[in-house]
Amino acid sequence: MSEIKAKRTTYTDKELEEFKQIIEEKLAKAYEDVKLLTEAYTNHSEHGTNDTSPTFKVLEEGQQVLSKEENSRLAARQTRFINNLENALIRIENKTYGICRVTGKLISKERLRAVPHATLSIDAKLKQSKPKLNI
Repeated sequence: MSEIKAKRTTYTDKELEEFKQIIEEKLAKAYEDVKLLTEAYTNHSEHGTNDTSPTFKVLEEGQQVLSKEENSRLAARQTRFINNLENALIRIENKTYGICRVTGKLISKERLRAVPHATLSIDAKLKQSKPKLNI
């Protein structure tokens, strides 16, 4: 009689450690990125337009406002990414990392390597994003 393999419901400690390293590397880069973005939109450098013609000054200041707004949006997005990665580390510590919150099944390693903060399997994500037709 052949032995039937039971489906695993959690990742091993060794696998969790691999994911932890991936997340910690992404976190380090994300912290650096958010620092640079924050510096960019809060920069009060001495390279302003105070000594230039009024027309150029208006155009330059308009561009600076747009850049600061964009950098602010990017910094906010990066901060959300950091929070998601930190939450993933908590799930690793709780040994609930990699479990789809919809299906309860393991999320594929490939998906977790690409999106280490994922909480949905590909199947659950696809079902979630499909528009519902009202006929």
